[in-house]
Amino acid sequence: MNYNSIITNLYFMLIIADGTISEKEITSGDHMINIESLNETEFKVQMSSAKSKDQTLLLSECLSGLKKLNRNQQIRIIAWLCVVANADGFMDRAEWQLIYRIYHKELDLPLEEIFKVQKELSRLAAEKSSIISRLNTLI
Repeated sequence: MNYNSIITNLYFMLIIADGTISEKEITSGDHMINIESLNETEFKVQMSSAKSKDQTLLLSECLSGLKKLNRNQQIRIIAWLCVVANADGFMDRAEWQLIYRIYHKELDLPLEEIFKVQKELSRLAAEKSSIISRLNTLI
């Protein structure tokens, strides 16, 4: 698994973790696709594929792939998961358990570094939303 497939599969696992997929989580995913320069078609194919996979196996594959990435990439992916989980105004317990397991138990990443990147990603996503809103008013 590469960076793009890991972030896509973990995004999928996160948005289904609480049993409810919110529109704000989808919007955050759109921002993630844009900011990370993910191929939208490939993203959709990966999301469809993730639906049919055993979730325990999928998580295991993602964890294995994450451990091969550099620390900055690991932190960035976890920060995106936090952005998405907080998009609807509340991080569900199941979402937090997934994130905690990955960043703390599996990767031993410092939470303060994740929060720093999360803040930056949230700012970038808000800027994208603002630009899109302004464009929509012009059309």
